[in-house]
Amino acid sequence: MTQASVPHQPPGPPGPSAPPPPPPPGPGTAPPATDAHRSPSASEATRLLCAGTYLDDGFRDAVIDQLYVHEERFAAPSLGYDASRVLAHALRARRVELAWAAGILALWIVAFPLTKGLVLLLVLPLLLLGLARWIRGRTARVPLVRALPALLLRWYARLALAQSFVLLLVLALAGDEGRYEFFDATEDLWELLGTIGLGFGAAFGASPAELWSVGKLEVWITLALPFLIAWAVATQRGQFARALTEELSRDRFADLRADPAEQAEGARFRRLRDRIRAEQHAPLVLYDTEWPFRGAGQPYEPWSLSIELRPREDLGDTAPEPLDNSAVLRHVVPYVAALREPSPHGSPAARAASRDRLRELEIDEVVFLPADGLTDRATAPYTAAAFEAHRAGAVEEGGEARRHFLRVRVGGWGEEVVTTVFVRVHTQGGMLMLEVAPHVLRPVKRLYREADRIAHRYRYNHRVGRAVWAFGQTPRSAGQALVTLARSLGHLWRVATAGHEHALPEGPYASVRELGSDDEASLFQEMDVSRYLKSIQDRVANGVTAALREAGYETAEFEQKIIQVAEGGTFIENTRGNVTIGDRNTVTNKTFTTTTTTHTKRTGGDRG
Repeated sequence: MTQASVPHQPPGPPGPSAPPPPPPPGPGTAPPATDAHRSPSASEATRLLCAGTYLDDGFRDAVIDQLYVHEERFAAPSLGYDASRVLAHALRARRVELAWAAGILALWIVAFPLTKGLVLLLVLPLLLLGLARWIRGRTARVPLVRALPALLLRWYARLALAQSFVLLLVLALAGDEGRYEFFDATEDLWELLGTIGLGFGAAFGASPAELWSVGKLEVWITLALPFLIAWAVATQRGQFARALTEELSRDRFADLRADPAEQAEGARFRRLRDRIRAEQHAPLVLYDTEWPFRGAGQPYEPWSLSIELRPREDLGDTAPEPLDNSAVLRHVVPYVAALREPSPHGSPAARAASRDRLRELEIDEVVFLPADGLTDRATAPYTAAAFEAHRAGAVEEGGEARRHFLRVRVGGWGEEVVTTVFVRVHTQGGMLMLEVAPHVLRPVKRLYREADRIAHRYRYNHRVGRAVWAFGQTPRSAGQALVTLARSLGHLWRVATAGHEHALPEGPYASVRELGSDDEASLFQEMDVSRYLKSIQDRVANGVTAALREAGYETAEFEQKIIQVAEGGTFIENTRGNVTIGDRNTVTNKTFTTTTTTHTKRTGGDRG
């Protein structure tokens, strides 16, 4: 993250009701960490998202579609992770899966002429098993109208598959006389099974005599086919498991240069990788008008307020100083930056041992620009001089499309929980408008967080256990291979024919981090988010109050709208009513001597 370019300016002497200035930095103050393990490309969030590309084919396809197929789309801001590295592993996982899918389909296709069509005895029951799985769906709770047909069809297919194996074993092991005796004794049963649809040989016109005429080589090839496919499925799974436990292990992942996914050849991949790395952490954000804060997560109670700029009465005939947006931000930044300072712990060593994530708080300025109007993605103004020109113009203009924000970010839990607060100040017509837009990125999906356990359990499971798992996946292997090939061909077709390479640039349609995020967080994580937001918003309010007081303006109206309360909550008046941030807060308005107690059900801003 780029550090704030707002010049630090210590606040002047506070007035009677102004908040105290932030303490000066002490010897235990820690700037944002810059070690290799804290860099976005080596964060835990990046590692788990890379693991997700091997475990979740839907997520993998979405990453490839957003970052690789749609070359005209800008990359969304990547807060605490590296989207280009996730793309590298998504492409690598797809190459591996595509190779195995082609091999599995080749086995099925070659088996037809080699077995003279005898493989149909296995194919048709497997197709019915896949149909039963599709009817049931993947949801945990399945309605009876789908569960019952799926159950009947699944058992029907299992019985048919068992019958096919019995027939094949008889053909393979019994001699000619034994086979004649077997088919003579089961002629009536064979016809009955064909009548009810359970005898697949009879259903396709294959009589016992015709089956007997098939050579033993064809029969043994048919029997060996499921074992070959199970071996292919197990080998592919083992290859994915090795990638998760070795290349994506916590010890090796920090070394970006040793990552084999980064060594992939291909001009398109390298071009897009360089563009993503130039865009994802840039202070200039090219956005889509439908969702300007794409990449920052879900909004977390945004609020705004406005006050009249009135001179203080104690100034007499002295006119207050001009107050512009930059002046207000110059006061806000030191107050927020002081959150990095550890509380006194008795000794410098104890202070330095603090692991509070607020010590790694990042402050920078960002300018939002609409992607509409650009003719080429490569011409986006990402240079330092271009950004400074946009920043200088946007901070005071108060424009609609180009907007300037102070961005405050705290990455907790290995960048799995990212709290970002966007602050915008605007003065116009003797009014001051303060806009605060908190956003939260919640942890990555639980499946990705379990990647280490899943891979370790598979690699160190008993051979019998791995074999049972592989045979269980065999019935769906052909259908899964077809889906994999169809998706890959669809991506290649769109790359070749859709014209995305020379299309007009667009803002990000999706964020890799948001695609891989869970909907909920643990109670500890929600408590941390609430604490970060309270601390940052209180310091923003203190900085604005200090700016008003120093410039010679009244602060009473502002203090009435943002009141510090005993339990650490903040009372904010906005267009939707009164909002209390926190749990079981007591909000006291000293001007009117009324007290209101609200009991909120969730942490982080319920309307009272």
